[in-house]
Amino acid sequence: MVSTSSSLFTVLLSPPNPSLCPSSPSSNLRTTFHPRISPLFYSSTAVAASSTRRTSFSVSAASAGAGALRALIFDCDGVILESEHLHRQAYNDAFSHFNVRCSSDASEPLNWGLEFYDDLQNRIGGGKPKMRWYFKEYGWPSSTIFKTPPENDKDRETLVDIIQDWKTERYKEIIKSGTVKPRPGVLRLMDEAKAAGKKLAICSAATKSSVILCLESLIGLERFQGLDCFLAGDDVKEKKPDPSIYLTATKKLGLSGGDCLVVEDSVIGLQAATNAGMPCIITYTSSTVNQDFKEAIAKYPDLGDVRLKDLEILLQSVVAAN
Repeated sequence: MVSTSSSLFTVLLSPPNPSLCPSSPSSNLRTTFHPRISPLFYSSTAVAASSTRRTSFSVSAASAGAGALRALIFDCDGVILESEHLHRQAYNDAFSHFNVRCSSDASEPLNWGLEFYDDLQNRIGGGKPKMRWYFKEYGWPSSTIFKTPPENDKDRETLVDIIQDWKTERYKEIIKSGTVKPRPGVLRLMDEAKAAGKKLAICSAATKSSVILCLESLIGLERFQGLDCFLAGDDVKEKKPDPSIYLTATKKLGLSGGDCLVVEDSVIGLQAATNAGMPCIITYTSSTVNQDFKEAIAKYPDLGDVRLKDLEILLQSVVAAN
């Protein structure tokens, strides 16, 4: 499904959440879609090709205005900016600051390598869940916070909270340095959506204070204050891939899942969106490019050449084909 350019990509003609359509075959019908082509050309061939199989879009075409796009919802990390290497740097700085060591004979503080962190962040959403998982797998550490590894849940949560708080402040310092820029096409697409009267939202699993600083720095205060909905990891009990954050967003926006299109960069975010009944496109990064995005309706290397009209045509065509 990887495209050769951001204006030519592969569309998967399947429900965003196959579990919502158990009668559908497991295989996906694939077709190449060029956003500049008339939707009538695309739909006529795609619908004919899909007529032999019984499937349904996970949201009602009627409730979605036959594929009308009413809201665009962005993830933050990986979508608005490529940030995972910055988070890894901040975690490793925190581990060094608190001398976090998961074994008594460790010669140096804990350091998450690039390949390991790519795998970790693509499997577990949220900073605290990452640390909890790691310490359960590799042993709760000694540190300057607790000289010996904590043995009860209260102390363990205190350890995670303190490390996460320090890491968040370190991440903010990195963002404030001014060296981080938004990914191609993001700001233009946001502006096009607002100009067209679409609702605009950002839903991130990251800590709220760090997301706010990131957004104010990268998209600007005016765009940030103009959001119709903003949610961070602090606003929901369960992190992605749980759909809670997107279900909460639909309530705040006053829309159904089928009225919205989610922009994500990872399979964790994709699962959160599709489990909420929302169609989702992927703008992948170097750390997520090889993930399985079969539930996405389209996949792009970035949004540099993607226009709002392209996404409207895409959503209408997928609904029509199903």
